[in-house]
Amino acid sequence: MSCLPGFVFICGIFVISVEGQFRGRNNGPDDLLASASAQVNNVNRDGGYQDNVEDLCKGRPANEYFRLTTEGDCRDVVRCDRAGIAGTIRLASVKCPSGLSFDLERQTCDWKAKVDNCDRLSKPRLVKPNFNTEEPVCPDGQLQCGNGECISQSLFCDKKPDCADGSDENACSVETDPNKADPCDPSQCLLPDCFCSADGTTAPGVEGGKLEISNLPMMITFTFNGAVNDENVRVYDKLFHGERLNPNGCTAKATYFVSHKYSNYSAVQELHRKGHEIGVFSITNDEDPNYWTDGSYDNWLAEMAGDRLIIERFANITDGTVVGVRAPYLRIGGNEQFNMMTDQFFAYDSSITAPLGRVPLWPYTLHFGIPHKCHGNHNNCPSRSHPIWEMPINELDRRDDPDFDENLTGCHLVSSCSNIYHKDQFRQLLQHNFERHYSTNKAPLSLSFDPSWLISNKGFADVVDDWMDHVLATYNDVYFVTELQVIQWMQNPTGTQSLRDFQEWKDKCAVKGQPFCSLPNPCPLTTRELPGETIRLHTCIECPKNYPWIQDPTGDGFSF
Repeated sequence: MSCLPGFVFICGIFVISVEGQFRGRNNGPDDLLASASAQVNNVNRDGGYQDNVEDLCKGRPANEYFRLTTEGDCRDVVRCDRAGIAGTIRLASVKCPSGLSFDLERQTCDWKAKVDNCDRLSKPRLVKPNFNTEEPVCPDGQLQCGNGECISQSLFCDKKPDCADGSDENACSVETDPNKADPCDPSQCLLPDCFCSADGTTAPGVEGGKLEISNLPMMITFTFNGAVNDENVRVYDKLFHGERLNPNGCTAKATYFVSHKYSNYSAVQELHRKGHEIGVFSITNDEDPNYWTDGSYDNWLAEMAGDRLIIERFANITDGTVVGVRAPYLRIGGNEQFNMMTDQFFAYDSSITAPLGRVPLWPYTLHFGIPHKCHGNHNNCPSRSHPIWEMPINELDRRDDPDFDENLTGCHLVSSCSNIYHKDQFRQLLQHNFERHYSTNKAPLSLSFDPSWLISNKGFADVVDDWMDHVLATYNDVYFVTELQVIQWMQNPTGTQSLRDFQEWKDKCAVKGQPFCSLPNPCPLTTRELPGETIRLHTCIECPKNYPWIQDPTGDGFSF
């Protein structure tokens, strides 16, 4: 998988940024997008639109691109540039590369076959509610719709239009939701169940004086996304073997967010037996990012709770430790996703990205508002209060020379750092970002990978292997742990001098012995949900009747 770069245009200047999504192999126009170029022209001068440019731009956001015509190849768009002479408005034009079209909904260039709005000139104009009026216009507890009617505040942003003009569902971001979570209140947010800080950078235990930064452990989490198969298990075994020990004598651990299709569940079972953490990454891993962003409660329930059911059954995991979620493409499902997670007793999400900053963020719970900008994730972060931990993905600094103040966007996944081509660059990336975390607030360093990236870049797995050896040999306070182990430490902050006896990290400390089964059942299965496909499901338990899928996660057959 690879990430799909999106086009972001600022003040007429073309910038390429990485949205941090996961992609299936060979299905993202990365190379074409990365090589794209754009021209900014004064359309008033060249195109003859000067007479009505004011009308075109009235009430339109400065960063929104729109078409002047639906004729042609759907590559040309413009936006309103208010930086003209004497404050005049001009139209700045952009052209997608050949073979791509501009998607008005996502405001990005994509493959022509994936763009279905070439017959429209602009995004639909959504009616906004009237939250800010000079005088109160509604009774207490009510807010005004865009058309002037008043309805209960509790009805805003509940996924059901209650205003006649639907405006109650059109201002629901983290900043604008009238029922959004309150800002962090440390006096009300107490461990072990709740943790927050004003800007997200404060470590647990430090503010109360129990611990100092110098005696906090530096926790590093390796997370891998997608199917577990024989090819990537060889990489996992190379990096996480019985001889690689943390300072407490326990083996280094990782977290695997497992998607269903093509996963070998006997291999998943063996990873769990060795003490690694298994999380969910969905059943279908649907390639349409909007499927996740706009997903309903029931969609998220079927995908994530269904994936957990499949994993627990066919990898025979019975200890209730499958409690983490990562969204495909890092496309957060807003409050719908987190409502589902609360109802299904998931403990944490690890999909929200935190923008690259001078000091990285610690994990936090979502009882209060998120302490940073909703960055990436299609701006669909949860706005309400949820009793869920968030393990944010701090963006990585990918500059080749960290001393050179070059304006480069961060990358969410290690495998999405598009400027990393060589082994020495990769080693520098790992070491520099480790030092950024270690020398500031020791916030956990999340190194998230698409395993196919490590496999396809020859020698990169060796770089990780050598770097892990270097870190463990150089520092006595660095631990390679799972996401769940980070939460366990945060719930009970403990200094490095006492971590050897930290019981929460002693479970499956250094597992020996043989796999539960060396010859799993290679079940060749079909399902009517995937007509024409026969897929092998490797499991140590008895083969099901059908290949498990979204409507039949047990594989026992449909209930209708």
